[in-house]
Amino acid sequence: MSALFCRLRWRFEYLRQTGKKNNFEFGLSMAFASGQDCEAYNVHADHVAFVQTRGIPEVTDFWRSTMNLMFRCNRGVRRVTRSTRRSAARVVLAMGLLAGLAFTGEQAGAAEDTKPNVIIIFTDDQGYEDLGVFGATAIKTPNIDKMAQAGMRFTDFYSASPVCTPSRAALLTGCYPKRVGNLNVLFPRDVIGLNPAETTIAGMLKRVGYATACIGKWHLGHLKAFLPTNHGFDTYFGIPYSNDMTIAQDMALSSALVLREGVTQQTLWQAKKNLVPLMRNEEVVEYPADQSTLTQRYTEEAIAFIKRNREKPFFLYLPHTMPHIPLYASPEFEGKSDAGLYGDCIEEIDWSVGQIMAALREHDLDKNTLIIYTSDNGPWNLKGNKTAKVKGNKNRRVGGSAYPLRGYKFSTWEGGMREPTVMWWPGRIPAGKVCEEIASTIDLLPTIAALAGAPLPERKIDGKSIVALLEGKPGAASPHAAYFYRTESVRVGKWKLGKKQALFDLSSDVSEQKNVASEHPEIVARLKTLLQDHREELNKNKRPPGRITPSGD
Repeated sequence: MSALFCRLRWRFEYLRQTGKKNNFEFGLSMAFASGQDCEAYNVHADHVAFVQTRGIPEVTDFWRSTMNLMFRCNRGVRRVTRSTRRSAARVVLAMGLLAGLAFTGEQAGAAEDTKPNVIIIFTDDQGYEDLGVFGATAIKTPNIDKMAQAGMRFTDFYSASPVCTPSRAALLTGCYPKRVGNLNVLFPRDVIGLNPAETTIAGMLKRVGYATACIGKWHLGHLKAFLPTNHGFDTYFGIPYSNDMTIAQDMALSSALVLREGVTQQTLWQAKKNLVPLMRNEEVVEYPADQSTLTQRYTEEAIAFIKRNREKPFFLYLPHTMPHIPLYASPEFEGKSDAGLYGDCIEEIDWSVGQIMAALREHDLDKNTLIIYTSDNGPWNLKGNKTAKVKGNKNRRVGGSAYPLRGYKFSTWEGGMREPTVMWWPGRIPAGKVCEEIASTIDLLPTIAALAGAPLPERKIDGKSIVALLEGKPGAASPHAAYFYRTESVRVGKWKLGKKQALFDLSSDVSEQKNVASEHPEIVARLKTLLQDHREELNKNKRPPGRITPSGD
């Protein structure tokens, strides 16, 4: 084997193992390296032009340097005619394709490994403080705490809305909610939903070979056109909206429908608050849903999905029903937490996280899986009485804690939109790191696109890739020059301009207690202009929601 071949083999092997070389390039390069007696070494310039004109990806600097190396090593070869050079280039191109096919088995597996599995765990109305790694003492979350120890904790991570529906629309589309239909909280009576013309994370990943599943609370439209199966998800299991709602009239029923709590076919459509349907794909399979078992059943479904798709890349979106009120936990967890039923719910979700991580390890998927844990908005402002968060208390209408943040769900104070967030990917996300840069659920779509090699949606999005933050790159900063809390507030660095033009320095006043607008009028003016420009841009470029007309069109 020649010295040239050895040198090139070493370089290609390095790139192959680090995932920086695809099948075709590897095979084509090996064809060049092994065909050193071919006059094609004198035609590297023609070859560059040849592959570029046929839509093959742009020749990298490495490619150019490699061809130059081969050219320099072969300068003694006689010159040939231009037509001969072109013919030789075509021969080498064909050799590369054949060589690439020879490596199909090994390289295809390596290529699949470069597409990470992605799991988003999205809780409902969880408070900023309600994880051990964010300060909780009465609520125990050992599995999520371990995630943070082996991954990264985000202290300044935001949902795009302080309420359910728009926060979910934003996460899945990478857009501020007003851009994608300006949906407010949807109810069973509504005939609108997330427009099927929007590209979701699931739809984006499905196009590049991912298996996709939504397991949990959907809340982006309960009508067939708006369900997960029409938004890029292969399968769906969960409740179609919040657990304090009712069944919608004329929902499709499974032939194996399970009726509970005395409900009959005759009383099925007599809607009662807090009794919600459980769906599989597009049909109701249980009514009312046994809410005390939802976290456990979601977990079982998630593990089964992981097992079924362990040989291919997958995207699992797991939006938990809890801890939205009314609160429910399974018998195994009810009464176990020192923070009442609310704490029981969080501790059962933590158990669920542990089960999912164990399943990943069992199938040797943990080192190629990104898990993102966050919440849709802040907690309910429901403190209950003095015993509401005492072990064994069964008050179902208790909210969490956003301490040290001000505000709750429904508000654009920090407590309404800043979420406890942990991301984990062994070997890719550095262990035990804390990220204090501004990031948001709208950043997940472009970030996942970058990691999976998926094209971004053609329509405008607002999110930015935070891969550099995830990887802990030195000097990595938030990609957001400004981050907007709906169209009411804006944050630039440490400064936040809120309602009534109140200005807060979040670096020293995270609880938003001291309005310093009078001390910094120039900053108020600058942020006010940014906010106004943002409103105008969204009004000009907002897109419609999906809508079902009375005729069904």
